[in-house]
Amino acid sequence: MSGSFSPSQTTRKPGVTATTNGVVAAQHALAAKAGAEVLAAGGDALDAAVAVSFAIGVLEPWMSGPMGGGAMMIWREDEARAHALNYGMRSSASLDPAHYPLSGAGKASDLFPWDAVVEDRNVIGASSVAVPGTVAGIAAAHGRYGRMPWKDLLSPAIAFAKKGLHVDWYAALIIASSARDLAQDPDAAAMFLDEGQWPKGSGWTALSDIRLDQSRHAATLERLAEAGAGDFYTGDIARMLAGDVTAKGGFLTADDLAAYAPQWSDPLEIPYRDGRLFALPGLTAGPTLHHAVTQWTKGYAAVEAAEPKAHLARADALKAAYAARLEDMGDHESAKAPGCTTHFSIVDRQGNMVAMTQTLLSIFGSRVVSPSTGMLLNNGIMWFDPAPGKPNSLAPGKRCLMNVCPVIGEAPGRRFALGASGGRKIMPAVGQISGHLIEQGMSMQEAIEAPRIDVSGGAQVVADERLAGPVTEALAAAHPLAKVQRLPFPYAFACPAGVMREHGINSGTTETFSPWGDGVTAD
Repeated sequence: MSGSFSPSQTTRKPGVTATTNGVVAAQHALAAKAGAEVLAAGGDALDAAVAVSFAIGVLEPWMSGPMGGGAMMIWREDEARAHALNYGMRSSASLDPAHYPLSGAGKASDLFPWDAVVEDRNVIGASSVAVPGTVAGIAAAHGRYGRMPWKDLLSPAIAFAKKGLHVDWYAALIIASSARDLAQDPDAAAMFLDEGQWPKGSGWTALSDIRLDQSRHAATLERLAEAGAGDFYTGDIARMLAGDVTAKGGFLTADDLAAYAPQWSDPLEIPYRDGRLFALPGLTAGPTLHHAVTQWTKGYAAVEAAEPKAHLARADALKAAYAARLEDMGDHESAKAPGCTTHFSIVDRQGNMVAMTQTLLSIFGSRVVSPSTGMLLNNGIMWFDPAPGKPNSLAPGKRCLMNVCPVIGEAPGRRFALGASGGRKIMPAVGQISGHLIEQGMSMQEAIEAPRIDVSGGAQVVADERLAGPVTEALAAAHPLAKVQRLPFPYAFACPAGVMREHGINSGTTETFSPWGDGVTAD
């Protein structure tokens, strides 16, 4: 038998609508449900974002959590404007670049093709940990727009952590993919592995109830709920965190935590046909999205959006945008990198919206668990080029460059909040889905389900196999081309989540093949 096998089946994930209340779309349905319950109780979109942020850090701990960083776009209906909030990680002021000598052994082993560092000190272990920003960011947004008590909003996450994450087939698969690295840290091995070697859930069956012990995580969240977000940066949690990272050989001090502050800013406003997108400025994918959208709208008319000409114009524009990003920002993240981030989008009954992306950077971050807090630590130091003299070279007290791309978009009669996980694949997905919503008037479900391409660095264009025919023929004539399936694992494309408000009706959904993701209504 020759050739490839393509099963004759169709997979869909119906979106949800709500006529009177809000919607949460998140990569884990339980986290989305926690946020929807906040909305149903009269909470603001920002209240729901607090609940979802902490809950999903428990339910999908290898992707994001309090020890990471991220960014959000906020739409305030009463102000009729968007706000950008960046709470990305940064390097410690005490960091010593000399601790990361180049090994001369080729390229690094993870997301970025940097020159390899001795012992992968910038990739794995406590020396790869950067100053986290997620707690400061979500607290700043809640302080400005939240209505419900901080303590109440952490309750769902605490309950999930006390119960412990159920290791189903998908969790077991994710743990197995990183078992070798997790085994190097005794605390990570104790949490995720059996006998320091075998992934928990390796004997999984449909009737199994294997759970992670997240009791320390729960205790830290209880402390954070009672003492407030400031404790993470200047209180007991800060002392525990800095002590754990230092004891394991990393650079993180109490002064680093106390000095951390998120950044509010005016968003980039990107014209898009008869609509517009609001995106993050600065060290994010927002400027790259601006570059791509501006160029590709010149390459085809809106009525040609589904034609081969449009796909070719998108490929050309994305390739040019990433070339500029490499030149100006020094972003060398591999286009083949797996998705190691969490995104969720929220709309409440008033029409307020949040598009929030948070990350540990790599899957399982540094693959190190802080024993005092019970939480996985980020590996944000890997975002920096370890070679000196580059736009993004490693240095103390420096902000990390991120590929996050949460957006608020609008067209006549509709507004949406959208983002994705997936490293450099995020921006091409967000741009194309936004185009489906603005140019073609698709529903959020239709836009997320629609086949798309990925061009996020390098010469190759990756196309959904459903585009086979005139579209892929046009792409192949101009670029090296690969046709791939959309699968639950591994992801060939980014994993989006979006909500939309159209004529007072809210809707939302997530990536069709996200095993845990879903949209949940507050009705």
